[in-house]
Amino acid sequence: MLPTMTVTYTARVANARFCGFSKLLLAWKGSIYKVLYKEFLAFFAMYTAISITYRFLLPDDQKRYFEKLAIYCNHYASLIPMSFVLGFYVTLVVNRWWNQYTSIPLPDRLMCVLSGGLQGSDERGRLLRRTMMRYASLSALLILRSVSTAVFKRFPTMDHVVEAGFMTREERKKFEGLHSPYNKYWIPCVWFTNLAAVARCEGRVKDDHMLKLLLEELNVFRGKCGMLFHYDMISVPLVYTQVVTLAVYSFFLVCLIGRQFLDPNQGYPGHDLDLYVPIFTLLQFFFYAGWLKVAEQLINPFGEDDDDFETNWLIDRNFQVSMMAVDDMYGDLPMMERDRYWNDSNPRPPYTAATLFVLRKPSFQGSTFDMAIPKEEMHFQPLEEIAENMEESVSRHPNMALFNRLLNAGPSHTGFMSGALRRTSAQLQRLYHSPSIDQCISDDDDSDSCKIGKGGSLPSGLGQDTQSTVCSFREEKGARVPLLEIQFGAEQEMPHVHSNISEGDEDAGTNGSQVEGVHQRQEEEEKAEIAHPALQLPPPLQDSRETRPASTIPVNFHHPSPFPLHPTSHYGLEHCSSQPVINHHKAAASVLHPSLGQQKLSFLTMPCFESQRFRSVSMGSELTGT
Repeated sequence: MLPTMTVTYTARVANARFCGFSKLLLAWKGSIYKVLYKEFLAFFAMYTAISITYRFLLPDDQKRYFEKLAIYCNHYASLIPMSFVLGFYVTLVVNRWWNQYTSIPLPDRLMCVLSGGLQGSDERGRLLRRTMMRYASLSALLILRSVSTAVFKRFPTMDHVVEAGFMTREERKKFEGLHSPYNKYWIPCVWFTNLAAVARCEGRVKDDHMLKLLLEELNVFRGKCGMLFHYDMISVPLVYTQVVTLAVYSFFLVCLIGRQFLDPNQGYPGHDLDLYVPIFTLLQFFFYAGWLKVAEQLINPFGEDDDDFETNWLIDRNFQVSMMAVDDMYGDLPMMERDRYWNDSNPRPPYTAATLFVLRKPSFQGSTFDMAIPKEEMHFQPLEEIAENMEESVSRHPNMALFNRLLNAGPSHTGFMSGALRRTSAQLQRLYHSPSIDQCISDDDDSDSCKIGKGGSLPSGLGQDTQSTVCSFREEKGARVPLLEIQFGAEQEMPHVHSNISEGDEDAGTNGSQVEGVHQRQEEEEKAEIAHPALQLPPPLQDSRETRPASTIPVNFHHPSPFPLHPTSHYGLEHCSSQPVINHHKAAASVLHPSLGQQKLSFLTMPCFESQRFRSVSMGSELTGT
C-alpha cells in the first residue's frame, strides 16, 4: 500500500540521462506551479497596472518624478540580502523536516523483541503479546492525533479511538480517570511495562536480561513519540520566519516600481530598451518566492499538503504489521532444508539477460593491482650494500653530519656528570673494539691523512651516539680552523689535576713533581688495562690546595671531569667538533691535548670573558673561575 498524498518520483530519476529532470517539470501535483501560481499572477497583475499607469495616465512632470523614483528603488533594492536570508532559513527548515520524519515511532524493533522474548503459545501468551503491542500502537496513535491534522480528522474524539479498536471501554475509563493537565500519550506505555512485569513473574519472559531488552525497546519507541510532541510544541522562532517573509515581500514590492521600463528617450543609463514584460524580474520572483514556499511546505510536514507525511497510512501499516508479527507469526517457522548451493563452495546466483553485463566486469582487487614496476627494481638488495651506500653518502658531506651532531649535543639541566661518563665509556668501548679506525700518525693541521672510519667518515658508534663535544681554542682571534681539523697525537701524559697555564711560571718545580706523580699513576693504569682489557674511566680530579702565584687563574670544578681545563682570558672560540680525540694505539678514556709548545688546546667549555664562567656543552657540568 503506497501513500496517496506524498509525491514519489524516485523511480523516474533512478538513472541520470540527458534532460533527466525535464519530464518532472510537467508534473502538477506537488509542483511549484501549484503552490506559487496565485502569488505569481498577483505580482504580474500589479506590475502591469503600474506600467499602464506610468505610460498612459501620468502627465509628463509626474512621469519624470516617477522615473527618478524608479531609479532610486532599483539602486537600493540590492541592499536586501535575499540569498543569505532565504538560504539559511530553508536549510534550517529542511533539516528540521527530515528529523521529524525520523522521529515517527515505528513498531518493527519492538514487535521482534516481543515476539521472541514473551513465550507461550496458549491463550494467555497470545493475549499478553497482542495487548502489549496494541498499547504501543495506541501510544503512537495518540501522539499522531495530537500533531497531525489528517489523523485528528480521522479520530476526532476518544470514542472514535475506542470504536476503531485501539482501546477498550474499560481502558478508556481508566485513561480518563487519570487526571493530568498534560498530554497523556505516555499512559499506554506504562501499561505496557506493567504487563511486561506480570509476564516476568509468570515466567513467560525467561530472564531479567530479556525483560531489560524489552523495556529498552519500549523506551526508544516512547522517546520518538516524545520527540514528535516537542517538535510540534517548539517551532522555528517566529521572529526568524517574520524576517524572511518581510524580506521577500518588501523586496518584490520595491521591484514593482524599480524594475519598470522607463522612456528610452530620456537617456537614463540602463534603460535603452522598452520590452514591456520584465522577464528576468518574473524569474527572480519565481525563484525567491518559490524558495519561501518550500520552507512554508516543509516547516510542518504533518498537514495535508501534497508532500506532507501520510500519517494515516503509517497508522494502518504499523498496526497491521505489529499484530501479525506477535500473533500469526509467533512460533511459525518454515521447514528447514538444504539450500541449492549446499555442496557448492563457490555459490553463484544467476543473472538475467538485463544484468549479464555485471559478469563482464572484473572484480576490484585494489588500486595498485595493475601497477607496473621495472624488473631491475624488483630485486631485493643486501643490507650490507645499503649500509655502505649510507656511509658513502655521509662521507660526501662530513661537515653537515658534524654540524647535526653539534646541534644535538646541547646542555641539559638533568644531564649530570654520572650519566655523561656512562655514555662516554660505552662509546669508547665500541670504539676500542671497532676495527675500522685508522691510525692517525700526523698532527699537522693541514694534513688529510688522518681520517676516521672508511672513506673519511665517522665510525658507526661515534657518528650516531656520541654526545661529547671538544672545543678548541687558539690565541689568535682572527684565525679560523675548519670543523674537521682535529688534532691527534701520540700518547701524551695528561695530569688529572687543575692546570694553570702561564708563560714564565716560576713554580716549575712544584708542577714538575705533580706531573711525575701523574706519570706514575697513568703507568699503573696502563698496566691494569693490559691485565683487564675493559676500559677504565680516569679517577676524579683531586682538589689541589697548594698556593699558586697571583698570575695564575684557579678554576674550581663543581663536578669531576676527565677533561682538562686551561682557561685564559684572551682565548677565542675557534671551532667545536663532536669527534672524540683518538690516538693510533688505543682509545683513551679522556681527551688528550698537545703539548704546551703547540698553540692549540682542547677544551670542553665555552668561555665567558667577563665573569670567567665556563659551561659544559654536553656533559651538563658547569665550571666557574674566579
